Formats: sequence, C-alpha cells, structure tokens
Amino acid sequence: MLTLKSIQSILKLSMFFFVVLVTISIVGCKEEDDNQRVFETGTVTDVDGNVYKTVKIGNQWWMTENLKVTKFRNGDQINQAQDSLSWVVPQPNYCLYANNPSAPGLLYNFYVVSDAKNVAPEGWHIPSDSEWKELEKYLGMNNSEADKTGWRGKDEGSKLKIEGAQGWTRNNLYWPSNESGFTASAGSCRLFDAKFGAPGLFATGFWWTANENGTDEAWYRYLDYKNQDVFRYYEYKSYGFSIRCVKD
Repeated sequence: MLTLKSIQSILKLSMFFFVVLVTISIVGCKEEDDNQRVFETGTVTDVDGNVYKTVKIGNQWWMTENLKVTKFRNGDQINQAQDSLSWVVPQPNYCLYANNPSAPGLLYNFYVVSDAKNVAPEGWHIPSDSEWKELEKYLGMNNSEADKTGWRGKDEGSKLKIEGAQGWTRNNLYWPSNESGFTASAGSCRLFDAKFGAPGLFATGFWWTANENGTDEAWYRYLDYKNQDVFRYYEYKSYGFSIRCVKD
C-alpha cells in the first residue's frame, strides 16, 4: 500500500525526469538552430579599399556582397558609363543601377569580366560556369539539372537569397532563406540599349560567369523573387550584371 511519503517521492522523481527531458530537448533544439546559422566567414579587400564579407560554402569561398570596385587590379580606371551613350560603347563599363545609392554594388558589362587586367581582388577571381554549378550542386541540385538552361533545381535559389535590406520581396509561395550564407541581393540589371531592368531592385538579380558563349554572348545566373530556382543562360556582353568573386 502506498503511503503519503512514497507518493511524494514518486512525484518528485517524476518531476526530476520531466525537467531533465525538457532541458535536453531545449538544448538539442538550440544546438540545431545554432548549427544552421554558423558559417565559416572572412573578408577580402579590393583595390579601391572596399571590404567584402566572405563565406565558405562546401569547398568554395564566396564573396557575400556584389562587387563595387571602379578599377582593375593594377589600378587602371574602369570607364564609368552612367549615361546611355557611354554604356552602348563596346568597352569595359560599369554603372550604378538608375543612379540609386541603395543599389547593392555596381553593374558591369562582360568586357570588364574578360579584360586581362582583372577586376577581381588579389587571390580571387570571377567564377566560371562550372564553379557556379559546383555551388548549386552543393545546395542540392543534381548533375543533370545543373547542366540544363533556363530555370533549374528545386529551392537552391531560395537558399542563396537574403530577405530585407537590399534583398528580396517575400511572396505568398517562396521566400529567401539564405540557408547557404551566400546572401544574394537583388541588384537588377542594365540592358544592351542602356535601359535599366524592371521592376526594380527588390525583384531580380543577375551575375556574370567568366565563360563566353561564342563571340557576342556570355553565361550568367539569374534569381527572381517569384521563383525559388536558379536560372542559367547566356546574354549579350553589353548587358550590365552584378559580379560575385570566388577565392582562387
């Protein structure tokens, strides 16, 4: 027969195990949450003195900000082509999206990318199409999808994008998770005829690769706030896209 004292002992023991289980559960959840947010990070500085944050994703080190340098690595000035007449000249050009100071970095045509004087910071380079594929496959895209053109993958685009300032508008279906730490920002683009891409900085982002596609075109990547995939295709070298660099 249970006495009052034995019942109290059982209750105390039950409460002890309950507290232990709750504590383990809380700690376990905290460690899992922390692991999702912990990235190996660093910085890199360009020839203008701009300092960029960097992150290790798989075996690659990527800049987490769009390039905003105005000179090549040797100090030579890149042509600033903010006006329409200058932009359509087939030479290395850069500009600021619609003269908007909140734009996350500068836009460059492919003549900057391909120039032998090199626009990337020392020890870094503009990623090849294959290096972009390596990033995408690390985030879950399979080989056959990575080799396709157009929209590819499942949710790799969401894993690349950051929400908020200089980021992306959340819509009803897809939203940025930045699970990768890549922190892709919505920098839009500039067209071959010097018009700036619509609808604006909140919606799209374009990045050059280092690879040409014939004489007049080059490969790029595109992210859109209405899509969680990654778009791969090629465009005229006179377009203005953002640049991210990857470590040598």
